[in-house]
Amino acid sequence: MLRLRLRLGQGAGMGFADSHLGHLRSLVGPMPIAVPGAQVVVRDRYGRVLLQQRTDDGTWEVPAGACEPGQSFARTAVVELAEETGLASDEADLIPFACLSEPDVHTLRYPNGDVVLAYAMCFLLDGVDPVMQQPRPDLTEADRVGWFEPDALPAPLRDATVAVLDLLQRYLDAGLFQVR
Repeated sequence: MLRLRLRLGQGAGMGFADSHLGHLRSLVGPMPIAVPGAQVVVRDRYGRVLLQQRTDDGTWEVPAGACEPGQSFARTAVVELAEETGLASDEADLIPFACLSEPDVHTLRYPNGDVVLAYAMCFLLDGVDPVMQQPRPDLTEADRVGWFEPDALPAPLRDATVAVLDLLQRYLDAGLFQVR
């Protein structure tokens, strides 16, 4: 049974400067940092995918974020999903389907010059009722969210999101955990 509920109010997460990555940035500047994290593909009961449009560069992506010290990949996925979209879920509802670690796809370059070599566990949260659970953007990292048919995705998509959606399709076709 899917245990998903709408988190009311703005995300209660910390600001970037207070995060582990924010602290590292204050010490090392924009040089590349290897960071573990999680990405969450949320599909509604109609098979549409939830995407958010980033405020910094306008690209569309799945909810994702870096692990904080002491967080598991699953806890990171739950926290980032809630902070970025207002949707809350239980770790038990997440289906791990892939690991994305290819530097050519998952090196993130931010407009301020920061570079992150991201290593993400990818999770699927499937069967969300879009009427009962209406996502909303956090207005910090994303200013828009929406449900999209897999064959009619908005542009531009982040390269990592293209890769994650491809990994999901491969997982669904083969039933095997995917690595890229």
